[in-house]
Amino acid sequence: MLEELERTLHEDIPITTQLGITVLRYEADALALKAPLDANINHKGTAFAGSIYAVATLAGWGLIWLLLKEAEIAARIVIQESSIRYRLPITRDMVATCTKPSPARLEQFFVMLRRKGIARLELQTQIKEGGQTAVEFNGRYVASLHKEHVYQEP
Repeated sequence: MLEELERTLHEDIPITTQLGITVLRYEADALALKAPLDANINHKGTAFAGSIYAVATLAGWGLIWLLLKEAEIAARIVIQESSIRYRLPITRDMVATCTKPSPARLEQFFVMLRRKGIARLELQTQIKEGGQTAVEFNGRYVASLHKEHVYQEP
């Protein structure tokens, strides 16, 4: 499934190829994407803020993509709102780790998606530098079903 996510990122979101984004790992509690510094470097020799933002955003997008895939739900995913805090410069390859929300919150998300055809999920992503949090990203994502997939209560 991770190869499929990486292929989807590269085919559906072409900038991911230029940024060199790869899927690093998917564990019980998080998805991690990696992007090389050399493809995302700025004039100061650190990671470019726009690249950092893109990698963090895509970590959340990718996590929702995987969650939907596991639930066998076909939906569109977009980011609705986000905030980012750059705490430290990044001087090496970036690893953006997006943490899964609680099981209760995930259940709410899926119930709303199945009932209304649209649901929102807030996710947090971090990028570390030398063991310290360098970037904190918060994003609100929206998943929407195709109309034929919306459950209609009798």
